[in-house]
Amino acid sequence: MRKVLFILHLPPPVHGAAVMGQYVKDGRQINDAFIARFINLGTSNTVEVIGRNSLRKVLRYFALFFRVIKQLVVFRPELCYVTPTAKGPGFYKDMPLIALVKLFGVRTILHYHNKGVSTRQDRFFDNLLYRFVFRNSYIILLSDHLYPDVRRYVPESRVFYCPNGIPDSAQHNELKKADYETGAPGKPTEILFLSHLIRSKGVLVLIESCKLLKGRDIDFHCTIVGGDAELTKVEVEKIIRDQGIESKISVIGPKHGAEKDRLLKSADIFVHPSFNDCFPLVLLEAMQYSLPVVSTFEGAIPDIIDDGITDFLVPQKDSEALADKLEILIRDQELRRKMGKAGRARYEREFTLERFENRMVEILTGVLPAST
Repeated sequence: MRKVLFILHLPPPVHGAAVMGQYVKDGRQINDAFIARFINLGTSNTVEVIGRNSLRKVLRYFALFFRVIKQLVVFRPELCYVTPTAKGPGFYKDMPLIALVKLFGVRTILHYHNKGVSTRQDRFFDNLLYRFVFRNSYIILLSDHLYPDVRRYVPESRVFYCPNGIPDSAQHNELKKADYETGAPGKPTEILFLSHLIRSKGVLVLIESCKLLKGRDIDFHCTIVGGDAELTKVEVEKIIRDQGIESKISVIGPKHGAEKDRLLKSADIFVHPSFNDCFPLVLLEAMQYSLPVVSTFEGAIPDIIDDGITDFLVPQKDSEALADKLEILIRDQELRRKMGKAGRARYEREFTLERFENRMVEILTGVLPAST
């Protein structure tokens, strides 16, 4: 068996790259295919401290650096898999680790769960670093929609596409399907938003859309679920009160496990009006629960959503377009059921954890150097 060193983000904090990192670390197919070692690339333990400097994070970084050296010397991997940050302080933090791997002559594959290279490529210093990092590296992207971000540095012949996948909650999905069949007469249509309270996830756009829906005298209720981040629960609640729509929106903080399952089962529509995303796993969760989704043309989202068939896509930051699609779904229960069923089928075909692991094993096997 071939040796692979995985340097990847692991929880905490819980975000897309860390969740997928845990799936890679625990993946049966991956561990059966390779002799694997895993190192946590993260130095932050909460979402709130990501991007902030502290002595504790500096010490964690030096410990991480020496763990990598130890594995390169003792384990002697044939391939090193890294999930780096695309830009900014995170990129500057990850670049020396990638340089270290290259110094040891280990073949490198970089798996990007974020984007932003193209926004910094015209800066002289960043351009030099990108040229070094991408030289002779293989790249995994979540979608071909994201290739323009790295086109300047990487020929497409060295790029692989691997959509994310998540475990199936089959029992919960059967309950959700039953909910659609029985319906809930007399209750307002329930809209669910589930993400950290970050402006770029579109939470403020959603609030504007809810105000428009209220003005159209549409019967609905929206639940905003998410932990404090760029915005706090208190700040979001104040914005809602200022808009005069507190009767239509509840902000309930973060929910996990059985509580999150209950919210997904009780919802009628899932909304994710993001304007800065790559591959939001929460869309796959909504599709598992046979929920129709309204999201945006952003990152790999058009690869997840079949616009008009499984879900709806709207332009970014367009609260009126978002309200229009939500109104269509609120008024048409049969369309919600039809789209939700199609989304569930799409998840089963394309986005299961087994499909993700199969793709990963195939990609990593293909880029390993020829055995001697």
